[in-house]
Amino acid sequence: MLARLLDAGGDEVVLVVCQPNRPKGRGKKLVAPPVKELALARGLEVVQPRKLRDGMLAAQLLELSIDLAIVVAYGRILPVDVFEAPTFATWNVHASLLPRHRGASPIQHAILAGDEETGVTLMRLSEGMDEGPMLHTKRVHVGEQTGGELFDTLATLGGEALVEGLALAKRDGLDVVPQPDDGVTYAPMIDKQDGLLDFEASDAATLARRVRAFDPWPGTFVRDAKGQPLKITSARAVEADGAPGTIVSLKPLVVAAASGGLEIETLQPPGKKPMPADAYLNGAGRHLAVGAPLAG
Repeated sequence: MLARLLDAGGDEVVLVVCQPNRPKGRGKKLVAPPVKELALARGLEVVQPRKLRDGMLAAQLLELSIDLAIVVAYGRILPVDVFEAPTFATWNVHASLLPRHRGASPIQHAILAGDEETGVTLMRLSEGMDEGPMLHTKRVHVGEQTGGELFDTLATLGGEALVEGLALAKRDGLDVVPQPDDGVTYAPMIDKQDGLLDFEASDAATLARRVRAFDPWPGTFVRDAKGQPLKITSARAVEADGAPGTIVSLKPLVVAAASGGLEIETLQPPGKKPMPADAYLNGAGRHLAVGAPLAG
């Protein structure tokens, strides 16, 4: 999104604020956020504050006489003195059609909820969680996109919304629209354990959406006979009947859910690469049989 803003021209970016470098990989080598690498390549000043409530970032924004700050997936709640430091406002590019899916993981939750469309909302930051007034929106059809694919779609759309919003603000001004009280939902933070598939509690369509929503992170899985995670990397809902969690067909590999069945197309055994279900059944999964549970 920073690249889209810089390529559009017409606005001076005087400072880029991003998260500190984080350890990554087996060697735990410190790696810079991609936005930092881009900013430095474009000759921009970068700061990576470890604390936001010590007043230092707010003071720096005031010293630079920042007109407008733009927040995109920063991952931390900004204190009031920071988002009120710019002369005009602080904008946020949020990856949902507010007030639906306020919170940390709107992209995954749009898929989990079975939304036919989602989008991005350009909003003015306020103290409440994604509660500020709306300035500009853009919509997109969700379809069968995975979480990763929808992330890329909305990243592009968000860049377009931001550039359009800036142009409209300078040319005609933006309509500042308070968010309605109706239709508010929340998208809480997701962790790895949310990827566990519960065939007894969920119907097949819900399970299939979870597989898509959590691709590539945190992924979805069941526990094998040894208690190890057997990752389900792609699947779809089909008609089936059987005891939830049991295999009703091997070719294709279908597992009964609370309603319907989940056809598992690709999966990833512990320590292996993702593979088609047939390949798994010919190898590590050759002990599986119709009527047996998929999970241990």
